Amino acid sequence: MYRQNINSVQSFVRLIVWWLVFLVTSLVMTLPLAAVSSSVFNSALVLATPSLIFNLWLASVCAGMIYILPEWERIVLLRLGKFEGVKGPGFFVIPPFIYSSAAIVDTRIETHQVEATATLTKDNVPTKVTAAVELKVEDARKAIIDVNNYRQSVIWMATEALKNTIGSMDLKELLAERDKIAKTLREQIDMGAAVYGIDIRAVRITDIDTPQSLVEELAAIARARRSAEAKQIEANAELEMASKIAEAGNILYQSPAALKLRELQLMSEMSKSQGTMIIVYPYGDRNGQEIAHGVAGANRTQLTRN
Repeated sequence: MYRQNINSVQSFVRLIVWWLVFLVTSLVMTLPLAAVSSSVFNSALVLATPSLIFNLWLASVCAGMIYILPEWERIVLLRLGKFEGVKGPGFFVIPPFIYSSAAIVDTRIETHQVEATATLTKDNVPTKVTAAVELKVEDARKAIIDVNNYRQSVIWMATEALKNTIGSMDLKELLAERDKIAKTLREQIDMGAAVYGIDIRAVRITDIDTPQSLVEELAAIARARRSAEAKQIEANAELEMASKIAEAGNILYQSPAALKLRELQLMSEMSKSQGTMIIVYPYGDRNGQEIAHGVAGANRTQLTRN
């Protein structure tokens, strides 16, 4: 849209210049020649017609000298076929005949899609990889003078670099290290594109297409690996718990007082349960044993009746 506006402004300025040149040359040349032609040949058209044709041609030439380029465009100039320089942006005048325009270059960032189809990885898996390459013209002279089509050259270079990268990696690495691959690709492509005056701003891996059967196999392998890791973690936890229990047992065995306190703590915890009764009596005491048996028998009889 903005380019159309710039073209409209350029066309308007060229039209004004065309009319000014045509009117001035008509007043200066055509009218005097018409008067002379009327007095000599009794017809003003004899000399006025060639003058009008010349005025039209001169006005077109002068109007074509006017250029207005937007901020992101540059024009590569030639002088008698040799490189002269790069102009733009803004308003400027290019003299005709001697100077000519080789091309108008867009210096904005462009994004192109690159595909590497049916490429074998290092482990012989056919893979299709799609990447997005962002490029920008840094040197308009190299982009136009040194190469015929810089876009096509960069895309071809990016495709070759992508295929070489795929062939040097396993599928697992290709799937897991996208950012690293993209960074390596950008460095490789930028090194070659710099010869053409192109700067590679970024490379992004957008899609990696692998056979569905292989994806299912990799998923099964990943599930098995996660299951094995979970079992290993559980076994390590049990081993650590057993080690701690054994360590605690050794400590209690070496300290009778601590063992006694632990017994009391266990009984206290057991007594908190509903319906639990604990009777403590000295070991071998017959009276205590009879009391305990009597209480236990009474509880069983009550439970039976209920």
